[in-house]
Amino acid sequence: MEIRYKSTRGNRETISASEAILKGLADDGGLYVPTAVPELGIELSELAKMNYREVAYLVMSKFFSDFTEEELKHCIDSAYDSKFDTDEIAPLVTAGKYEFLELFHGATIAFKDMALSILPHLLTTSARKNKIENEIVILTATSGDTGKAALAGFADVPGTKIIVFYPKGGVSRVQELQMVTQKGENTFVVGVRGNFDDAQTGVKKMFNDTKLKALLEENHYQFSSANSINIGRLVPQVAYYVWAYGQMIKKGKIAPGEKVNFDVPTGNFGNILAGYFAKKMGIPAGKLICASNDNKVLYDFFKTGVYDRKREFILTSSPSMDILISSNLERLIYLIAGESEEQNRAYMKALTEEGKYEISADQKEKLDDFYGGFATEEENALGIRTHFEEDHYITDTHTGVAACVYDKYAAETGDMTPTVIVSTASPYKFARSVMTAIDAKYESEDDFALIKELNRISGIAIPNAIAEILDAEIRHDTVCEIDGMEAEVKRFLGI
Repeated sequence: MEIRYKSTRGNRETISASEAILKGLADDGGLYVPTAVPELGIELSELAKMNYREVAYLVMSKFFSDFTEEELKHCIDSAYDSKFDTDEIAPLVTAGKYEFLELFHGATIAFKDMALSILPHLLTTSARKNKIENEIVILTATSGDTGKAALAGFADVPGTKIIVFYPKGGVSRVQELQMVTQKGENTFVVGVRGNFDDAQTGVKKMFNDTKLKALLEENHYQFSSANSINIGRLVPQVAYYVWAYGQMIKKGKIAPGEKVNFDVPTGNFGNILAGYFAKKMGIPAGKLICASNDNKVLYDFFKTGVYDRKREFILTSSPSMDILISSNLERLIYLIAGESEEQNRAYMKALTEEGKYEISADQKEKLDDFYGGFATEEENALGIRTHFEEDHYITDTHTGVAACVYDKYAAETGDMTPTVIVSTASPYKFARSVMTAIDAKYESEDDFALIKELNRISGIAIPNAIAEILDAEIRHDTVCEIDGMEAEVKRFLGI
């Protein structure tokens, strides 16, 4: 069955997967969704026998139906290789009563590697398939992890340039150093004086600027995106939920067909939306537990049906979740609104102009797959310390939020369904927050001393992604105001 893609805001015209990957964002500002979610078409017991690359092909071949087997397997084999420090790619690790799906074994030690390792290959393959001669400019905003993972994926890839905007002062020191030391003649990193939502809004504005688009075309450029608004980011994430289910069978935690809950720390909603698609494909997922930090806009949405971004923006120790505009939620809204472009457009217009929207009662009933929870800074710190003391397992600050929310969910509902906690980053990426959560005595230490101490108490080797930035040259030191983002893009491209 051919799966095609349509915009959440446009008419019902459809395009191929490769075209959707190339465009990133639809011309009308909408996000691409598949015309149907394909079925896995395999016995669940077979998943336990497959390696990660085989599962990735199973999933992606269903969604990317205009790719040949040879093309797609080349993309997968090029992505999931020695860049990952384990042959499993995404190990499922038991620690005490928890099952952690570790998605941080790639080049930049965060879950974004799972999709951004393959996106450059999908994108360049798509360009060849569609006979694109323009140079592709990857334009993206990051709350911390996407930026480095995208930079690493696209650095020196022929026919591409990549421009990353991040909130200056709104990411961890390690995250910032990973980006500003990035090599590659086609890379450009800019700190923005504002928060992530400001940067993301600025990027979307440029995507939707017809005059800018025409100027790019005159100079043989075209924009595409590495954010999770790109379907080429979202679909590869579906694969690790399917993989996790197979690993739960393999480890004897469940029998084929039994339900598994997934507990996901998320800000932009793409990570948990991928779990929703996995469930639609046929994975017996129970609840999709949406874990938020103090910026609990998603928690409030699931409780009330009102999405309201008009609130204080709080900087937390889990900065990749410090988001008030969850872009990928639009895909879910479109689906629960009966795939009504008109209804979805009205909601998104209200969000832009009024800062909020409220879904109908019958639409709220369709959110039953999800449970919203949140953890405060204090709860997260206590949880990280407790996991270390009781299980000698150290989570990063985002995974810590998820673990706290799972504990609350289990206590509130009594649901003892086996649950996989999606672990999104290595603790080394947020060493200061992790170490001060374990013991306040570390507050006076510098970041790199804390990395060495984390190595000592955990026994986990310092990842290469950290070691390589310790003495790396700062290559990107540009900082701009929100209204200066377009000018920086033009300056870098020389237009």
